Amino acid sequence: MRGCSCQTVERAKRILALNASHRGGRGYTRFLLELILEGARGQGAQTELVDLAGLKLEPCRACEVCHQPKSHLRCRLADKDEVAGLFERMRRADLIVYGTPVYVFGVASRLKVLLERMYGISDVRDLRLSRSGLIFHHVDSLCRKPLAAVICCDSLEAPIVKNAVHYFQTYARFMDAPLLGIMVRNGAALAGHGRDPAALGRFPALEEVYRAYRQAGAELAAGGPISRRTLARANREIVPLPAFALLKRLRPFKPRILERARAFLAAGQKEERE
Repeated sequence: MRGCSCQTVERAKRILALNASHRGGRGYTRFLLELILEGARGQGAQTELVDLAGLKLEPCRACEVCHQPKSHLRCRLADKDEVAGLFERMRRADLIVYGTPVYVFGVASRLKVLLERMYGISDVRDLRLSRSGLIFHHVDSLCRKPLAAVICCDSLEAPIVKNAVHYFQTYARFMDAPLLGIMVRNGAALAGHGRDPAALGRFPALEEVYRAYRQAGAELAAGGPISRRTLARANREIVPLPAFALLKRLRPFKPRILERARAFLAAGQKEERE
C-alpha cells in the first residue's frame, strides 16, 4: 500500500482538504479532492476545501522571534496574512487531505510555505523522541492530525512523484501523524485534467479511478486507512496498452509510448478547439 501507515483512527466527522495547486479551483488536483470529499459526505462527514492559491501566505523568515521568551510560539507574521486562521481550521478538522501537483519534482511551493510556518507554533528547543524513535522536537497538535495525500502530475514516469511521496511519508513519521494513504494520479494532461468529458471515452479506466477516489473519501470518513484495493484502483495506469506499467519501464518501448501519448494529447487538443 503506497505510503500508508495502516493505522485506523476514530470516525472523521470533519475533513479538511488543502489544495496547493497554483491553478486553485481550475486544476486537476482540486477536481480529485472534490471526488474524495464527495465520498466522505456520503458517509455523513462535514467537509471543507481550501485553495491555498486564494490565501495570502507569507513565507517563514526564520527570524526566531517566535522562540524568544517574550513572544514564545507567536509568529510576527500572524497579523499580516491568513496562516493563523488556516491553522485554526486545521485544528478543528479530524483529518486533513493534502493535495498537491508535482512542480519541479516536489510538492508545490504553496504547501511548503504553509508547512514551514509550523516552525512558529512548535518549540524547536524542546527535544523529544517520536513514537517511531526519531529525535525531533515539540510540535503543535495540528501537526499530528491524521492525514492522506493526493499527488497529481502530467508525467507518466514514476520517478517524477518519488520526492513528493517521500515528503509525506517523512512528515508523518516525524510528526507522529497517522498516514492513511497516498494517492498518485499521473497522466493528468491525458485525462484532460478532469474537465474534459471526452477523456472518459479515450481512457475508460478513468471511470474506475474516479470511483476509487470517492470510495477513498468514504473510507477516510469511516476512520481509514484507505484500503489496498482502493489505492490500487485509484493509482492504476489509464493508458490503454497491455501491461503498460511494465512496458513503460523498458527503454525499447518508450518511443511507442511517446507516440501514443502524443496522439492522445493531439486528439484532446483538437476536441477542445472544436
